[in-house]
Amino acid sequence: MKILKELKKKFDEYKIDGYVIPKNDEFFSEYSNKDRLKIISNFSGSAGYAVVLKKKNYLFVDGRYTLQAKIESGENFKIIDYNKLINCKIFKNLKLGIDARIFTKKQIKNFFSKNKIKIIKRNLVDEISNINENKNHLFYSLDTKIVGESHNKKINKITNFLKKNKLDYIFITAPENIAWLLNIRGHDNPNSPIPNCNLILSKNKKKFLIANKKKLKKLINEKKINKREIIDIKNVEKLFGNLKGKNISVDDKTFSIYYEKILKKKFRLIKKEDPIYLLKSIKNKTEINNMIKAHILDGVALTKFIYWIKEINKKKISEVEAQNKLETFRKKNKDYLFPSFETIAGSGKNGAIVHYRAKKGNTKNIEKDEIFLCDSGGQYKYGTTDVTRTICFSNQKSYIKKIFTNVLKGHIAVANTDLNKKKIGKEIDISARKFLKKDGLDYNHGTGHGVGFFLNVHEGPHAISKFNTIKITDGMIVSNEPGYYKNNKFGIRIENLIYAKKDNKKFIFKNLTLAPIDKDLINYNFLTNKEKKYLFNYHLEVYSKISPYLNRKEKKWLINFIQ
Repeated sequence: MKILKELKKKFDEYKIDGYVIPKNDEFFSEYSNKDRLKIISNFSGSAGYAVVLKKKNYLFVDGRYTLQAKIESGENFKIIDYNKLINCKIFKNLKLGIDARIFTKKQIKNFFSKNKIKIIKRNLVDEISNINENKNHLFYSLDTKIVGESHNKKINKITNFLKKNKLDYIFITAPENIAWLLNIRGHDNPNSPIPNCNLILSKNKKKFLIANKKKLKKLINEKKINKREIIDIKNVEKLFGNLKGKNISVDDKTFSIYYEKILKKKFRLIKKEDPIYLLKSIKNKTEINNMIKAHILDGVALTKFIYWIKEINKKKISEVEAQNKLETFRKKNKDYLFPSFETIAGSGKNGAIVHYRAKKGNTKNIEKDEIFLCDSGGQYKYGTTDVTRTICFSNQKSYIKKIFTNVLKGHIAVANTDLNKKKIGKEIDISARKFLKKDGLDYNHGTGHGVGFFLNVHEGPHAISKFNTIKITDGMIVSNEPGYYKNNKFGIRIENLIYAKKDNKKFIFKNLTLAPIDKDLINYNFLTNKEKKYLFNYHLEVYSKISPYLNRKEKKWLINFIQ
């Protein structure tokens, strides 16, 4: 790769032996228009680190991305498990260069604490590439009718947190948290309506928004923000110097080394998790109602797509053509904006790559004897969706049906969780895997992730995974997506978004996602009566809410799922 050669030419100039490129940008976003890792390695996954040395290149990824990384980057990079990055002996005695704006002290401590690190004041990837920063896209505000709570009420919650913890300021460095707090959105990420900015808030409600002033014209005109509250990144050091107080709360997940060096000159840094993560994970009634509305619209698009690809389409189509067709169905709704992540459309062996991405130059035809995994989602004006369906086009072998049915049983077990008894993701995760594990099978990803309200499709702090211990709270939204992947053969995943709801004394999950689950892949002999009843009720709900938007033939097809 030419770009690797260009990067290595700079090593002598900066007196380094190698350079480290993380997935995140300056705002530590999962999806970014400044995807330096992809530029340098061609790897498009959502997590990873590249370490480029003078003679060798290494790409560290977790289990979700091993196959994908080998396909996308294996020609120029040695692919190594993420966990082996911790003080990797490969880099012993080498001086590694980093950009202080895109690394936190925590990242360095976790992975490179025994290595020699040199901070370089300019990003070397930026010097050799052109990156689109969306400089002219304006931030905009959301009406309280959509978000359900004014920004002033939200600010009160944070200032109460500051007073309770005897803190003078909080420095909010995660843009999605600022978006929630101020009820604003932007266009700075490819799949999330994120406004790239940082915010300082005092216990006396004084706020300073660190952002590109050009992007704030609309908010200024609408008097959503005062000009005096806007700080250019060039003037940050001056701002910090003028602030009066002793301490400031920072979240070390998104608090860069660059900011740390400046702030610690003036303040005692109190490292705490930003309270907004938990606050925004608990959706209010307005947000839940709007998410329900968004999922009905999304369910219509997905149901029409499943009907089309299973019953109507008679031509051979590629994975790319299939995902484009699904996007066409979504675009028919005026409230649909853009995908919430790049669609995963994998047929046959490509379905086994957990985060596979089909491209025009790298796609395969969907064969009738294969199973097809499609994981997609949308950003609507009032909600975020994420759904996976596994679809077949011919009668499948009994062992595939058994695996699919065991994945479905795990999916149903999660959906039927009694949240008064199983209160944390770690406990729920066991239920999702137990049917597969009886046959010695498992999957190498979490069972569910939190989802934002017209924000990031992945958000914490809660999740359904082997390690998550955050208590599930009324109003939390999480995905329910057990699966199984047979290398070079097929992939199976069934994903709905669900939300926690207190119903009198009951505390249960309710489905948001409304789309049929392929009955042709189910072996009903393996389902209990309770599981059959769940499936019947689920498809009855799908039909009752989706059918008004379908044509006669689509309705007739969908009603067959109620059995």
